[in-house]
Amino acid sequence: MEISRRLLGKMAVALAGATMLLPAAAGAQDKPAPFDNPGDVEIALVRYLSTGDFFQAYLSGVEKQSEALGVNLRVLDSRQDAALQADMVDQAIALGVDGIIIQHGLTESMKEAAQRAVDAGIKVVAFDVNVENDAIPQIEQSDRDLARLALEQAVADNGEAWKAGYVYVAGIAPLDRRDETWREFKEKYPGIEEVAQFGTLDNPIANSVANQARSVVTANPDIQVMFAPYDEFAKGVKIAVDEAGLSDGIKIYSADVSTADISAMREPGSAWVATAATNPAVVGEVSVRALAMLLAGEEPGKSVIVPPTLITQQALNDGDIKNMDDLSAKMPQFAHADVAVPDWMPLPARD
Repeated sequence: MEISRRLLGKMAVALAGATMLLPAAAGAQDKPAPFDNPGDVEIALVRYLSTGDFFQAYLSGVEKQSEALGVNLRVLDSRQDAALQADMVDQAIALGVDGIIIQHGLTESMKEAAQRAVDAGIKVVAFDVNVENDAIPQIEQSDRDLARLALEQAVADNGEAWKAGYVYVAGIAPLDRRDETWREFKEKYPGIEEVAQFGTLDNPIANSVANQARSVVTANPDIQVMFAPYDEFAKGVKIAVDEAGLSDGIKIYSADVSTADISAMREPGSAWVATAATNPAVVGEVSVRALAMLLAGEEPGKSVIVPPTLITQQALNDGDIKNMDDLSAKMPQFAHADVAVPDWMPLPARD
């Protein structure tokens, strides 16, 4: 097929003239191998978490950047089955893919699987899972900054002393990093008292968290702030707070954002007053770009960080922001991350 393309190209130049086709040929030559023949490149996305708007948007970003590059994408979804996710890495190795994105997961189950991929000569990047491997770049949302921005807003809104409920599940890399910041804030502000900690990743996550939060707010009616540093957690807390009629007395601070989150934050009297977020679609794009750089023999860096944005209820209302498109249009820093963008890299078309 490649010989045929070259022959056809020469014929077209002879018939139509070099002025139209030579710039395109030069552009193709500028792309490093293997992206001079991108249709021969296959990558796999191996997912641990997929439920919720964040992960759908992340997948959309992966798909759009893969399409812009012209590579073939396989999506393998373990649906929070750690053993299955490790098996899916082995499936991707057996399929002979060129690169793998590991999206979330548990260190203990993914560390050896990731190493097997590296040993097989496959390039690997990891998003929000620590596989403890120096050969594998970590794609991060700057989770510590996500938590810091939300908590700084909580202090600005509520002062330096308040009773808090905290939603957390240990063992998930982004939540563990956000937990580090939460613990630092409690040390910095000793007037912040954590009176309850709870959390679950059982599907559907928001409903499962809501079941726990009902008991928490009933047992601790003096809670003033709920720190729920994942938007599915925040959705669950909001359900329980609304049902208990406590929206006036409790404020919710979270991480991540979606159109559904924006709608929930903008409801009249909503307790959900702030979140800190990166655009999950942009994080998906960055994940693919970092992997593409590895495949091209370039170094994206050991830690590829996408910077977050603070999004408050007031800013959403003042800007009449209704959805993610509005958010990107009115907060340009949210729409694109100038991260892992070498000169040769084609980017997805912007609407």
